[in-house]
Amino acid sequence: MLALGLAACAGGGSENTPAGGVGGLPPAPATPQAASVGALLPLSGPMAGLGHEMLDAMHLALPSGPSMPEIDAHDTAAPGGADTAAREAIGHGDKLLLGPLTASDTAKVAPLAIAANTPVLAFTSDTNRAQAGVWTLGLTPEQQVRRMVSAAKAAGRQHFAAFLPDNALGHAMGQALVQACADEALAPPNVVYHGPTADAIRGSLRTLSAFDSRQASTAPAQPPASQSPVDPAVDPTSAGQPAAPSPAPVTPPANQPAAPLAPPPFDALLLADTGLQLGETISALQADQVSGDKVQIMGPALWDAFATKLSALSGAWYAAPDPAARQGFLRSFRLHYKITPTPVAYLAFDAAAIAGIMAHAGYDPARLTQSQGFSGTDGVFALSPDGHVARSLAIFAIQKGGGSQIAIPAPASAHS
Repeated sequence: MLALGLAACAGGGSENTPAGGVGGLPPAPATPQAASVGALLPLSGPMAGLGHEMLDAMHLALPSGPSMPEIDAHDTAAPGGADTAAREAIGHGDKLLLGPLTASDTAKVAPLAIAANTPVLAFTSDTNRAQAGVWTLGLTPEQQVRRMVSAAKAAGRQHFAAFLPDNALGHAMGQALVQACADEALAPPNVVYHGPTADAIRGSLRTLSAFDSRQASTAPAQPPASQSPVDPAVDPTSAGQPAAPSPAPVTPPANQPAAPLAPPPFDALLLADTGLQLGETISALQADQVSGDKVQIMGPALWDAFATKLSALSGAWYAAPDPAARQGFLRSFRLHYKITPTPVAYLAFDAAAIAGIMAHAGYDPARLTQSQGFSGTDGVFALSPDGHVARSLAIFAIQKGGGSQIAIPAPASAHS
């Protein structure tokens, strides 16, 4: 495994690089000056701030020096867009493209880069754009779901289901769950996509959780039906006198908990809602008695941003990088640029660091897809020949008072 830390990038080599060459491959002959790499970023327009922050991260990974590749930056927001930026970079002789940022720009760049035999490290998390020679570096639903399914199976969970919003993220999470269960030799999961309204959420979850049949199977026997009701105003046995008032029916106190139901027909449940829809989903889970003591609830890494507000989901999981891995990068970035970088800057740093580590060995796909992978700012990751990226992710658990802690550390290998 190659470390992509700051020390690993300085001078174009690393004390962590195996002596026999990159990833154990035979070393390529050294050249006086490494080939340039193209940075395809939005350097003007509404995304310019983010683009320049990512370029700063690249320069941090590739400081100027005679043995370091030159960063040849091109503006994907300029007239002509990402495809023009890619043509300019390829025409300049850049041997590796870092970027672009978005899935739509990646779709424009990919055919040009493939035709020129120039690898692309794109920053999108849309794996629909992944293909041989084009890697999607963003944190993907597939990576998250695969990690959680593996951990849940190891904890004894066997019956998976998903209750997901009917949107792009929901469908990506659902497809990932179906594939992960197949890969783990588990039964196919029951996947339900719900609409955005509270009624749609309540109705769909009631069906998924088999609430009605669970309630029927645990309902107490009903008392015999009473005799035919009397006239509420007259008691026929009292010679037409008004009847004595009947005693009021006995009802449980309003705050008395409902009778416990049998568990739902799954023991692991994947969610993907955020915001108000997540609040409605939590209320529906409580009403249908789908609780963490019977079901391992799992969600997206997006929950990390507001985990302090998720005490109602105590025990729920999400999979995300261990933040400890990026602390050195954060300190250096703040020192150089006086701001805290956004997460996409981590990807920019790692992509540029790969360029520096492998500059003299070359960017042949066989070297980029070395099985050991790389140790970057978000932990261990490995590039696959089909353009997908495997990541080593930690499992975080929501705490009783809100917030989250690592419940299961990230594995040492990206392929675990």
